[in-house]
Amino acid sequence: MATYLINHLRIPGGVPSDAGLTYLEQVEATVAPFGGKWLAQGEVQVLEGAWPGTVVLMEFPDHEAVERWYNSPEYRKILPLRLNSTINDLVLIDSLPAGFSVAASARSIRESIAGSK
Repeated sequence: MATYLINHLRIPGGVPSDAGLTYLEQVEATVAPFGGKWLAQGEVQVLEGAWPGTVVLMEFPDHEAVERWYNSPEYRKILPLRLNSTINDLVLIDSLPAGFSVAASARSIRESIAGSK
């Protein structure tokens, strides 16, 4: 099951620093061995609420792959370049199983609530 990494990224001053650019030049090589790939990156169109900054959306084959990449010595070596030059909210979310239904999920929650009363 694929796992997605979402980075809500803010660059102070709006222009990447030298360290930030160095990070970007090196990060792809750390991701490739773990099957990661970029799906989207850039400015967002905000329909509701606020979202200052940009977004990076990446896909990995599974949760273990993204954890192995994030904790790899190669990535840990360049991680301070990103942390010291940007503001980030980094989250992971697993893909949904085949046949997932939002309505079925709501029904299941209703049944659970009714069963607990």
